[in-house]
Amino acid sequence: MAAGPIAVTGSIATDHLMHFPGRFREQFIAERLDRISLSFLVDDLEIRRGGIAANIAFSLGVLGRRPVLVGAVGADFADYRSWLERHGVDCGGVLTVEGAHTPRFTCTTDEDQCQIASFYPGAMAASASIDLAPIIASRGVSLVLVGASAPEAMLAHTAQAHQLGVPVAADPSQQLPRLDRDECRALVDGAAYLFTNEYEWELLVRRTGWSERQITDRVGMRITTLGGKGARIATRGEAEIQVNAVPARQILDPTGVGDAFRAGFLAGLDSGLPVTHAAQLASLVATAVLESVGSQEWTLTPADGTARLTDAYGPEAAAAITPYLPTST
Repeated sequence: MAAGPIAVTGSIATDHLMHFPGRFREQFIAERLDRISLSFLVDDLEIRRGGIAANIAFSLGVLGRRPVLVGAVGADFADYRSWLERHGVDCGGVLTVEGAHTPRFTCTTDEDQCQIASFYPGAMAASASIDLAPIIASRGVSLVLVGASAPEAMLAHTAQAHQLGVPVAADPSQQLPRLDRDECRALVDGAAYLFTNEYEWELLVRRTGWSERQITDRVGMRITTLGGKGARIATRGEAEIQVNAVPARQILDPTGVGDAFRAGFLAGLDSGLPVTHAAQLASLVATAVLESVGSQEWTLTPADGTARLTDAYGPEAAAAITPYLPTST
């Protein structure tokens, strides 16, 4: 990747995270799925900072990459802005919409780490009005990650980046159910990187109407996260790379794990690491998030990070990646 900061576009939100001490799958009646009416009594509530773009930017900042966050927020964002800036995030691309709330993400997780969530967009509706051109020009942006946001913003920012000749990392994730075929194709076609999880990848294939091979041929690199099985990386004309996950010592909350993987992977590439080592760094950061409650509460010391990399991938990989671990979190 070229020198210059990464601009991260997408949602900026407050997360309301709850835990259901049971299994969602045991509550559904197959013959009554057309009349679902359920309420889950939860035993925990955590209110945390979140949003896809903010989560990715936070981890990039902690990893020393000084990203530029791009998105729309409400007048209640001041404390959140201060937090991000203290962790190395440039908030110069954030639009404050007076009279609007910063988006809210409400998510319940069950014993199987399955999740049911809803998202209130609030100020995010204005994010399409943000022009990337002055942000890219003033900061020398080298890559624009287009994360889940208002669909019109995702399409506008993808088009602007392509027009300005800046590589795009496509990360449609949670908005795939809202996007039609042509919109999905516009977000994917010509992307330097395409991020999805395993389920989103299958959904994207259906939405675009393209085969797996056709999508892979249209992007520079396709990265599919596989949960506890790690990640699979496909590049046109090359053998697929499979990278195992760093084993978790405990699982507290899966929210934001995919965002952390994206940040770690792009930070690794931006630091000059080869693809496999970048994915291993990404897996380490993702596991650190999995072991914490909240997407921006993870901690990782160089000594502990080196030990875990050594255990998961061997001493050579650990020696290559350790210089790029955060010195503090």
